[in-house]
Amino acid sequence: MIPFHREPFSVHLLETGGTHDVTVCLLTFGDWLAPSLAPVLVGVIVLAVLGTMVLFAIGLAGYLQRQTTQYLVLTIALGALVARSIVGMGTVLGLVPMTSHHLIEHSSDVFIAAVLLSLLYWSRPTGTETERASSEGHDR
Repeated sequence: MIPFHREPFSVHLLETGGTHDVTVCLLTFGDWLAPSLAPVLVGVIVLAVLGTMVLFAIGLAGYLQRQTTQYLVLTIALGALVARSIVGMGTVLGLVPMTSHHLIEHSSDVFIAAVLLSLLYWSRPTGTETERASSEGHDR
């Protein structure tokens, strides 16, 4: 859904040979986005949403197949990427205020980084696994 301008419309009358053309602006992108760049930004964000949704689907399929904690954590991180992209689209469309956008997006950055680092920590070999792997390598 594309939001409509919430303030009264600005109407500009242009006189051309005795007739009047009325221009009504239905969209607003705020002061932070030039209208000429809006289609480019919307296109990039649409690609980001679609791309992260595909990655999330792949991660979810992997989790459903393996059903391990590591796959669950990875799927949660990928889901956060989808949510982050959707928040970006909501900001461009005027549904999410810029202040909320920054709070949500930067918080999700920290969350995703923490989740991925915890995944790396959990998947590192323990002392017993390291000793077993090194002893197997020496037997050959």
